[in-house]
Amino acid sequence: MNRQRLLPLLLALAAAILVAALVIAPRLGRTPTLSGFVEGEPLYLAAPVAGTVKAVYVVRGAEVKPGAPLFVLDPEQPRAARDAAAAELAAAKAQAQDVRRGQRPVELAVFDANIAGAEARVRDARATLRRVEILARKGVYAPARLDDARAAAQAAEAELAAARRQRQAAALGAREDQIHAADARVQQAQANLAGAAARLGDVAPSAPAAARVEDVFYQVGEWAAANQPIVSLIPDDRVWLRFFVPESAFAAYRIGAVVRFSCDGCGKGLTARIVYVSPRPEFTPPVIYSRDARDRLVYLVEARPSVRLNPGQPVDVEPLEPGR
Repeated sequence: MNRQRLLPLLLALAAAILVAALVIAPRLGRTPTLSGFVEGEPLYLAAPVAGTVKAVYVVRGAEVKPGAPLFVLDPEQPRAARDAAAAELAAAKAQAQDVRRGQRPVELAVFDANIAGAEARVRDARATLRRVEILARKGVYAPARLDDARAAAQAAEAELAAARRQRQAAALGAREDQIHAADARVQQAQANLAGAAARLGDVAPSAPAAARVEDVFYQVGEWAAANQPIVSLIPDDRVWLRFFVPESAFAAYRIGAVVRFSCDGCGKGLTARIVYVSPRPEFTPPVIYSRDARDRLVYLVEARPSVRLNPGQPVDVEPLEPGR
């Protein structure tokens, strides 16, 4: 009777020992790790102008190479702006060339006519001055009348000199300030054309780097507003590990240090180089916890992995030793 009662107790004790061996023992021998996850920073591609989506060359989850086309918006509006800028540049160049050529023979004839009129007024003023001088010496005219005649002669000569200078400038070409103004208009037109051409290229962007397509927000035929993301990418060079370090071990983590980590199905011997260490502590996020410690005050650390990983994947990071 006693043996029958003892047997269940022995079986229960054996079961408890087995559970301890399977659950508790592995934890006692496990190396402490820091829990984290793989983070991918998305890159949103949009067009600077609004328009209808004409084509989409990628699908969600696809991998793209650098320079691969992503989508195309209706190019009619930016193409018209580019053509208008090109026409404006051609007009500015033609105007600059015309300024450098100076006045045409027909236009120079106007200056010659002005000179002829000024010469006639000079002859008349000089003749008047001679008559007034003779009569002033005889006392017929007062000295004030002589002064007026001299002033009129000097004014006529100054007018003739100005007309001759204008004729000479027109024959030699435009003034320097006019040339500079024409060149400035050409440069402005060139800048406008470059901007219009860039906007035309922006309606059909390409992948800036090797990446994975995170999402496609618009399909062919839909209207997309200006600067509205149409495709989001996760470039390979913008994927890193994010894990949290207890305050007591924070001093061992510096930018450039290498950490070892592991993840399910990732292989062995994986490493990552630390690229960011938060300067401010924070409390442990609810979804991130340590398996062997419950430190609440932690520091965020980001590290660039040496292999390609999927964003959102959990990882276990081996702690660095102090002074390493």
